[in-house]
Amino acid sequence: MEELRRWRRELHGMPELFFQEHNTSAYIRAQLDALGIPYTYPVGQTGIRAGPIGAGARGHDAAAAAAPPPTIALRADMDGLPITEEHPDLPYASRAPGRMHACGHDSHMAMLLGAAKLLKTREASLPGRVVLLFQPAEEGMGGARALIREGALAGVEAIHGLHVWPDLPSGTIGTRPGTIMAASDRFTFSVRGQGGHGALPHTTRDPVVAAAAVVMALQTLVSRETAPVDAAVVTVSRFNTGPGAANVIPEAVELQGTVRALTLATFDRLHRRLEEVAAGVAAAYGCSISNVSWSAVPYPPTVNEARMADLVLDVAGELVGVEAAVEAAAAGAAADSGGDGSRRVRVIEPSLAAEDFSFYGDVVPQTAFTFLGIGDAAKGTDAGLHTPRFQVDEEQMPLGAALHAAVAVRWLQDRAAAAAQVTAEVGRKAALEKAGAHDDL
Repeated sequence: MEELRRWRRELHGMPELFFQEHNTSAYIRAQLDALGIPYTYPVGQTGIRAGPIGAGARGHDAAAAAAPPPTIALRADMDGLPITEEHPDLPYASRAPGRMHACGHDSHMAMLLGAAKLLKTREASLPGRVVLLFQPAEEGMGGARALIREGALAGVEAIHGLHVWPDLPSGTIGTRPGTIMAASDRFTFSVRGQGGHGALPHTTRDPVVAAAAVVMALQTLVSRETAPVDAAVVTVSRFNTGPGAANVIPEAVELQGTVRALTLATFDRLHRRLEEVAAGVAAAYGCSISNVSWSAVPYPPTVNEARMADLVLDVAGELVGVEAAVEAAAAGAAADSGGDGSRRVRVIEPSLAAEDFSFYGDVVPQTAFTFLGIGDAAKGTDAGLHTPRFQVDEEQMPLGAALHAAVAVRWLQDRAAAAAQVTAEVGRKAALEKAGAHDDL
C-alpha cells in the first residue's frame, strides 16, 4: 500500500498532457528499473512497453522462439487533463498550473506498477508472458493507435484495462461482456449570419437566434430519431458569440459539443444528421453553417470479448471473497444499489463515456475493460471524472493491482491447461494409431 500511495502521489504532482508525458515516462522507467523489469522506450512518442514478464521472457529457448508462449498485456494510461485542481492544500497536489490528473491516470499507472511487482515475484511460475503498456494520449488523441502502429501489441493475444470509477461504490468491481463504453466524436461549427445593432434586429440575420434554434433542434436527433433502447448522446457544450458589446449582434456564433453512441450504425447516422439539421435550421433563419470539423481521432465503441469479461468477473469474485459474486443475467434480478456494499462484483450497464482502449479490440482477440469503484462520499472521492474536485480512494489501489495481476495469471493458466489438453489428446490419438486401433464412430 505504501508503495502504491507513493507512486500515485508523486505522479499526481506532475500531470502532463497528451504526447507530452516526458517526465511521467521517465518516472515510470525509473520504477521499472528498480523492479528489474526491462522495457522498450519510446513507443508512441512517450509510451513504454515493459516486459515481457514470465516464461520465455529472455527468448533463449529455441522451442519458445519457434512457438512463442501465450502473451497477455496489461494497460495503463498516462496523460493528465487541462483542468486546474481545486485541492491546492493537498501536499501532493498538481505542481503544473492548469493541469491535473482528473481522470485517475495517476492511480492507473501506480496500480500497473503494483501488478508488475506482484508478477515479477512470481515470474518463474508464470506459464506464459505478461506485457505492460504505459500508454500516452488517451484523452482525445488516441494514443492506443500510436502503440498499435509501432508494434507494441505484436504477439499479444489478450489485454486488460482498468479504470477507477466514482459512480461505483468504493471496492466494487464492474465489467460486462459486449459493449461497455460508447463511440465518441467531437464537433465544432459556426452559424453565420449578418450582424448589426441590437436596436435594429430587423436589419440583421441574427446568428444568435439561429444558433439557439439549432441547439434545440439537435436534441431531437436522440429524443425523436433514435430508439429509446439505442443509447446515444448529442451534447452542445459550448455556445460562443465572441467578444463585443451587449448591444451588438455578432456575425457568427460558434458551437461545440460531442456525439456518442453504443453502435457504429447510430454513431454514423448522428454524424450525418447533425450536419443536415444544423444546416437546415440555420437556413430557415437566413443563416448558414461553416467551418464544420470533427475530431482528428474519433473513438469506436469499447467492446469486451465475452470469455475475457467472464474471466475478469470470476477472478474479481475470488479476489473480493464473495460467493456467487455475479448474478446470471437470465435471473433477471434487480440491480443492487450498492448501499450496503454487499455486492462488490457486478455486471454493469454500458456507459456513454468513451476510451481509446477500444482500438485494441481491432488487433487483439481477447479484450476486457474493467471499472474499479472509488465512490465514497465520506472520503470525498465521489466527485465526477474530469472535474477539478476529483479524488481517488487510494485504499482501493491494492485491489486494482491484484486484479490486474490475477487476471493475467488466470488467463495464462487457462491457456496452459487448454494446451495441455490438446497435447494429451494428440498423444492419445497417436498411441491408438500406433496400436492399430481406431476411434472412428
